[in-house]
Amino acid sequence: MSLLQSRSKMTFMGNLGELSPYEARDAAGFIESMRQLKERSGLTYRELEAQAARNGDVLARSTLADILRRTSLPPPNLLAAFVRACGDGQRVSAWLDARDRIAAGVVAVSATAPSSVPEIDDTAEAHLQTEESTGSQPRRTKRRTVALAAALMFPLLALAAWELLPDGSEAPGAGTPAAAATASRTPADGWVTIRPARTPHLCLTDGRDRDGTYNSAVAVQLPCVQAAVPRTYLEPVGEGRYRIQWHHPQMGKGCLTVMGANQIKGMLEPRDDCTQGTLFRLEPTAADSTGAFRLRPAHSSRCIGILDNDTTEGAEAIEEPCTGAADQRFLIRAD
Repeated sequence: MSLLQSRSKMTFMGNLGELSPYEARDAAGFIESMRQLKERSGLTYRELEAQAARNGDVLARSTLADILRRTSLPPPNLLAAFVRACGDGQRVSAWLDARDRIAAGVVAVSATAPSSVPEIDDTAEAHLQTEESTGSQPRRTKRRTVALAAALMFPLLALAAWELLPDGSEAPGAGTPAAAATASRTPADGWVTIRPARTPHLCLTDGRDRDGTYNSAVAVQLPCVQAAVPRTYLEPVGEGRYRIQWHHPQMGKGCLTVMGANQIKGMLEPRDDCTQGTLFRLEPTAADSTGAFRLRPAHSSRCIGILDNDTTEGAEAIEEPCTGAADQRFLIRAD
């Protein structure tokens, strides 16, 4: 890369903060903001893919190119990887929040913060112009003054009412858009990687139990760069349930299954007969802004976590009581 290109890219990177994701009013506008972010980063699709890999993310350049050609919202995990790769990692939560607002049908009035003064619609403006042309200028000024005073008064009254609520009460509507967006979030299906949210450089892949008591492969967490095989395919089967397939070039296809008491109870192994494999529900979590999911076997009320809440390489995935702990949150990223 030439010195001129390097300086150009540094200039682009310095302007990232000037681009607000909240400027978008709809999905098409949000994709346009993503295109602008890519342009300001100065990186090619290939360079973004490489930077994402250095960040521990998966961002296939073909997938990204396809996303930026569309006018529909990207999956949260892909968006987060894209923003980090562009060098705007400090504002990932803002990009995700702006995306969720559009998905939930809630759009900020301003690019920085919602305004407390409503804009005058076209009909009202036309009416005011008619009054002006007939010499009613004082009446127009008075009407606008009253409208402005009313617009300012409502937020103050609402704030005063909220202050009178008992401690622990939330302001009216608090959390509603975020809750709606979280509830409606669905994972990417097809070829994916499944990563513990707190250690996104690790992927669930095949390994062996660390005690050496079971001869077959079980699901463990290993560095994603070492987990190219088997590939993971998330297959939707209806009613919010998914089958997790592993595809191995030599061993073929297997579906993750929670083992019973006669094996290593609770651990996951790939079974050749996918009709007997475990079906999982992937439930979005609201504990963070990373777009994580909780994996729950459809036949039980338990969750998939990491044995002993371990963060080290080789730790086994296991079915355990749902606690909401960090080891039970997973990122589903398109591969």
